[in-house]
Amino acid sequence: MRWTIKPKPNRQDIDCLMRELNVDEIIATLLIQRGVKNFEEAKMFFRPSLTHLHDPFLMKDMDKAVERIEHAIKQGENILIYGDYDVDGTTAVSLMYSYFLSFYPNVATYIPDRYEEGYGISFQGIDFAHDNEFSLIIALDCGIKAVDKVLYAKEKGIDFIICDHHRPGKNIPEAIAVLDPKQDDCSYPYDELCGCGVGFKLIQALSAKNGQTIEDLIPYLDLVATAIASDIVPITGENRILAFYGLQVINSQPRTGIAAITKPLKKKLTITDVVFIIAPRINAAGRMKHGQHAVRLLTETNVNTAVKFAEEIEEFNSDRKNLDQLITNEALQQILDNKEEEKYTTVVYNQKWHKGVIGIVASRLTETYYRPTLVFTKSGEKLAASARSVKGFDVYNAIEACADVIEQFGGHKYAAGLTLREEKYEDFKQKFEAVVSSSIDKNLLTPEVMIDAEIDFEQITPRLYRILKQFAPFGPGNMTPVFMTNNLHDTGYGRGVGEGEKHLKVTVIHNLSNPIGGIGFNLGNKLPLVKDKKPFSAVYTLEENEWNGNVSLQLKIKDIR
Repeated sequence: MRWTIKPKPNRQDIDCLMRELNVDEIIATLLIQRGVKNFEEAKMFFRPSLTHLHDPFLMKDMDKAVERIEHAIKQGENILIYGDYDVDGTTAVSLMYSYFLSFYPNVATYIPDRYEEGYGISFQGIDFAHDNEFSLIIALDCGIKAVDKVLYAKEKGIDFIICDHHRPGKNIPEAIAVLDPKQDDCSYPYDELCGCGVGFKLIQALSAKNGQTIEDLIPYLDLVATAIASDIVPITGENRILAFYGLQVINSQPRTGIAAITKPLKKKLTITDVVFIIAPRINAAGRMKHGQHAVRLLTETNVNTAVKFAEEIEEFNSDRKNLDQLITNEALQQILDNKEEEKYTTVVYNQKWHKGVIGIVASRLTETYYRPTLVFTKSGEKLAASARSVKGFDVYNAIEACADVIEQFGGHKYAAGLTLREEKYEDFKQKFEAVVSSSIDKNLLTPEVMIDAEIDFEQITPRLYRILKQFAPFGPGNMTPVFMTNNLHDTGYGRGVGEGEKHLKVTVIHNLSNPIGGIGFNLGNKLPLVKDKKPFSAVYTLEENEWNGNVSLQLKIKDIR
C-alpha cells in the first residue's frame, strides 16, 4: 500500500476551530479536512437537518415533471414506475410506487429483465406499457441516454419523465421532463444524488404542492439511505442528510421488507451494515432471478408475506455468493493461463459466466490485481461487460475512448457497463489496454491508504472516540478517520488468527501508554514485522471491541511497516 498523509490544515484555522468548538487538535484537524471551518458548519455536520435540503424546484424540469404528473392524476391516467434492476433502481421504484399508492391507485411497477432486456429502458418495457394502456412512464435510475426509446414511446402516445443521475450523452431524450443534476444546464446545487435520491426530490416536489411537509416523507428515507450506501455516492451535502435520517428509520421504524431482512440482527445498523447486509440481498434478486422480487419485498406491508419474500431473497443471495466465488476463481485462472499478470488492465471473457454476478467478479479482480477491470459474458447475440476501476482513474472516460468498437456504454467514473459485438472483443481488449497504459498515473496501480493524522496513543481516549462516532454516517467524501502511529511495539503476544492464520492479532504499546489491542484482517503475513518486539508503524481506524461483556477500544489495522 501507498501511505499518503493528508496535508495538515492551516495552524490558524485549527486554533480558531479548537476555541470555537472547545475540541482538541485532532478533532479540529479532521473537521477542517471535511470542509468544516466554523461553528455553524460544525452544527450542520454534527446535527444534519432536513430543513437544509435544497428546494426540489431548483432542479431543471422539476416544474414540468410535477405539472405532467398532476395532469395524469386529474385525468385518471395509468402511470408506470420503471426502474433499473440494481439496488438504486429497485429502491427508487419502491419509493415512488409506495408514495403514489398512498393517494393514487392507477400505478404499477416495471423492472426490466437483466438477461432478456438488459440495462435501462427497453423497447419491450415500452410495448408492455402500450399494451396495458399506460400513458406516462416515470423512469428511475436510467433513461438519460435512451433517446431512441423515448422517441419510440412518443410514437405510441406514451410520455416519459426521466429521473437519472448518470452522465448524459451528447443528446438528451425528448421526454416531458429530464431530472438529472449532472446535465450541464442544470443549476441544482448538488449533483451527487443517486437515482433514488433524484426520485426522492420528485416526491418532495409533489408533496410540497399537496401541502405536505418534509417530515411527512421521513418514512421513505430507509429506501433512500439504502440506495446511497449501495451506489457508493459521496456521503456529503444532501446525501449525508438523507443517509443520516434514513439510518434512523432503518434502526427505529423500517418498512416491513427491510425489517424482514434485518430482523435476525440485534444491533444498531451503520452505513457499512447497509452495504454488506441489506444491499447484497436486494441486489441478489435482480442478479439471480428478477428485480421485481426486490420491489415486492420493499413494498410489502404484511409481515408474514414479507418474511417469506425475505427468505426467498436470502436463497438468491446464497446462490449468488457461490456463483461469484466460482467465476472469480475461473477468471483468475484465465489471467494466469494467458500470462496477463503484468498488464495495465484486466479484461476477461467466458460466454458461460452468469451476467448477474460479473460486476461483483470485476470488483474482486480489481482487489486482486488493482487495475481497471472488465468482465465479459455472452448476452444474446452480443457480449456484455461490467467495468470497475481503481481509485483516481476514470474508467468511464477510458471506455468512451474505445467508442468506435463498442455498441453502447454507460456508468460512472469507477463503475460502468458496455455491450459490443463478439468479433470486436479482441479489438476492444487491445484498445482499452493501450488507452489505459498511456493515460494512467502508474502510482494509481498501487492501493493507497489516505491517513488523516499522525497521533500518539496518549491521544486515544473514550472522549475522542465518542466524538468520532458522531462523524457518521461514513462513506465517500466522509470516510472513517484513519490514523498513523510510529514506533509501536507488540507486547509479545502477536499471532496469526482465523482460518489459515490469515489475520493478525496484536496487543500494542507506544511510549509509556497502556497497551491497546489490534486486529489486522488479511494481514497475517505481516506477523514477522511485529515479532520479537521489533518497532513498527501502523495505519488504523478505531473501533469498539466487545468481549465477555467488556467494551474496549481497539485498532482496526489497515497496514503495517
